Amino acid sequence: MATHEITSANLADAVEKNDVVLLDFWATWCPPCRAFGPVFAEASEKHPDVFFGKVDVDQQQELAAQAQISAVPTLIVFKKGQVVYSGAGALNSAQLEDLIGQAVALDIPADGASKEQNATA
Repeated sequence: MATHEITSANLADAVEKNDVVLLDFWATWCPPCRAFGPVFAEASEKHPDVFFGKVDVDQQQELAAQAQISAVPTLIVFKKGQVVYSGAGALNSAQLEDLIGQAVALDIPADGASKEQNATA
């Protein structure tokens, strides 16, 4: 699965309709964002069951403000509609794979309370 461009028009749909969602908040002028982009894209090909979205903070300033993005790149992970991870900084492939594995394995019951600690990188 390829990455998807996320806007204020499709964010809610992406989070509600997918079990695990990774959002990469990035900017074209950001060297670490450009370095993380291929890592994120490669992971999206390896994990067709996970939704990978990219949010350009310059084009989607309102979304970036709502997500309280203060540095890019920032990765936010949702599991069943709940934020289970948020962190700034570019991850390498191994770190991203570990984070994806934790998010997929995380047990979020129907009542919304996590039985485990939130995923951490």
